[in-house]
Amino acid sequence: MNVEQMTARINALYHKSQAEGLTAEEKEEQKQLRSAYVANVRANLRGQLNQISIVEKDGSITDLGKKHGQKGNGADDQG
Repeated sequence: MNVEQMTARINALYHKSQAEGLTAEEKEEQKQLRSAYVANVRANLRGQLNQISIVEKDGSITDLGKKHGQKGNGADDQG
């Protein structure tokens, strides 16, 4: 399931929960989808941050990805 489909399903479950409520299975699906979505956002953000390089005053370049260590895909990062 791609991010757009995941977002659409999360929104559909939210609107259903507001209108009529969710079954236990739908609540579990909503929880899993939200968790997967947040993991995806974290992984994307981590990837972007790892690509940042800072030019210091002395002209040297600090690669933040190398300085702070390349993390995994973000799925098991807790902060």
